[in-house]
Amino acid sequence: MTGDDKIRSAFENKNWNEIKTQNSWQIFKVMAEFVEGFEKLAKIGPCVSIFGSARTKPDHVYYKLGEEIAEKLTRKGYGIITGGGPGIMEAGNKGARATGGKSVGLNIVLPFEQSHNPYIDLDKLMNFDYFFVRKVMFLKYAQGFVVLPGGFGTLDELFEALTLIQTKKVAQFPVVLVGTEFWGGLVDWIQKVMLEKEHNVSPEDMFLFKVVDTADDAVAHIVEFYEKFILKPNF
Repeated sequence: MTGDDKIRSAFENKNWNEIKTQNSWQIFKVMAEFVEGFEKLAKIGPCVSIFGSARTKPDHVYYKLGEEIAEKLTRKGYGIITGGGPGIMEAGNKGARATGGKSVGLNIVLPFEQSHNPYIDLDKLMNFDYFFVRKVMFLKYAQGFVVLPGGFGTLDELFEALTLIQTKKVAQFPVVLVGTEFWGGLVDWIQKVMLEKEHNVSPEDMFLFKVVDTADDAVAHIVEFYEKFILKPNF
C-alpha cells in the first residue's frame, strides 16, 4: 500500500465488523510482542541502551566511539541493548561482542536501512512491528542511556526517556549525550528558549542528562551514578 493509499484508506467509512476485526487482531499482535519482550528481556540483567544513527559508517569517528563505549561498559558488567540495526547500533553490539558481553538487539523492520547486524547474541535478538512496544523494552530493561548522533528516531527515543524521567513515570537513570559538537546547539536551545525564555522546563531538568566527548567520560558517568547508591551490576 502506497502512502496515498494509506491516506485514502484513513478517510474511508468502515462498518463495525471491519473495525472490530481489524482492531481485534492488532491488539493480539501488540500483546504478543509485549509478552515475548518481557519473557526474553527479564532475564538479561543490568544493561545500557545505546542509540544513534543507522546511517553512520564503520569508518566514522562516532561509530568507533560507540564501539569503544560498549566495550568499556561490558567490562564494567553491563550488557548492551541497541536497536539491532546498522550504524551506531552495530557499533554498540560489536563492542559488546568483543568482550563476550551481553549483546541485545531490538530490531524493527523498516522500508529502508534496517536489517539486524551480525554482532547480536542470537538468543537476544527480537524483531518488532510496533515502535511503541520496542521503546517500552528499551526503557524498561536499561539502567542507562548512551545517545550518539542520530536522526529523528534517535531524538524520539531520547526525549521519550527524558519525559518519563522528568514526570517520574520511571526512576531516574543516567542519560549521556555523546558529542558536544552535535548536541551543543540543541542543549543551548533547551537552555535559552525552552527554559529561560518560555519557562517550559524547570532548571533541574537540565541535570537529567550529561554531554560528554569521550568513551571514558560516558562510562564514568554511568558507573559513578550507581556508585552513589552503592549499586553495581552483577558479573
